[in-house]
Amino acid sequence: MTNLLKFLHWLVLCFLVFFVTFLSSLLFFKFFYFYDLKRSENSNNLDIYNLKNSKDEKSKVSLFLAGDVMLGRSVMIRGYKDGDFVFPFKWVANALRSSDIAFFNLESPIIDSCPMKDSGYIFCTSKSFVEGLKFSGVDVVNLANNHIENYGKNGLDQTIRYLSEAGILTTGVGKLVKIEKKGLTFGFLGFDKSEQVNPKLNKDEVDLILESDKEVDILVVSMHWGVEYRDRALESVRILAKEIMEYGADVIMGHHPHWVQDWDFINGKPVFYSLGNFVFDQMWSEETKKGLAVELIYDVNGNISDYKLMPTYMVSVGQPKFINAQ
Repeated sequence: MTNLLKFLHWLVLCFLVFFVTFLSSLLFFKFFYFYDLKRSENSNNLDIYNLKNSKDEKSKVSLFLAGDVMLGRSVMIRGYKDGDFVFPFKWVANALRSSDIAFFNLESPIIDSCPMKDSGYIFCTSKSFVEGLKFSGVDVVNLANNHIENYGKNGLDQTIRYLSEAGILTTGVGKLVKIEKKGLTFGFLGFDKSEQVNPKLNKDEVDLILESDKEVDILVVSMHWGVEYRDRALESVRILAKEIMEYGADVIMGHHPHWVQDWDFINGKPVFYSLGNFVFDQMWSEETKKGLAVELIYDVNGNISDYKLMPTYMVSVGQPKFINAQ
């Protein structure tokens, strides 16, 4: 009898151990099954969210703007000395290339037999530097400035030809240039009003802006204006900026003073009075080493959804770096 009781006791104990083990396994399986299911659902949602964000990003268009680029004088000498014609854009090219459209002011004509000199106010550069411009990722350059015809119409024609052969568009020569990106059409114009204390557009220039506005979604007007070495735009420049916006411009990109100046929104549209030097050889002062690049982000409707200010500083002759991007 005692042995039978022991056997029954052992049997009950085994059953209890088996039951507890089975129940624990069931609960463990159920927990991780639903946890995995929930995690899978969340992962799917996360993927969808990322996909939506990615789709939104892909539908946006980024426009990169910078100021004066001068590839002559000491910049050209350095390029030939080092055998390196892309060095001016070594530290900044990624930003231009990653944008959908990059635009700046080219202040040195590209000509055959450009003389090697490190001073003077007659600018030019060698066609070897077209390699650097291609490397930079720039899409369109403004030629409406006070130096582009330093070598006359022949120098201007050579510049346009060499840039065209490199796939770089040119504006500021009396006609609209258009670029389409992701369903948005961007137009680019340029005008030279440098060293005019009371700059005005003539009738043909006004008409060009009015007509161009009808052909594009976003009209970018490049203005070579104001006077040199000032940190704020002239009042007359501000008045002209308002007029240009009324004619149909959506962005004004200013340059010529060689110093970064203030910027503003006029009726919700940005005007950068001077973006300063981007690539230059004016290493004799802190202000002329500084520049401001800007990235404007447009949504599918052609509205600015975001922007980034990217200050630059020339760490050596003709070679800028980005500093403290905002």
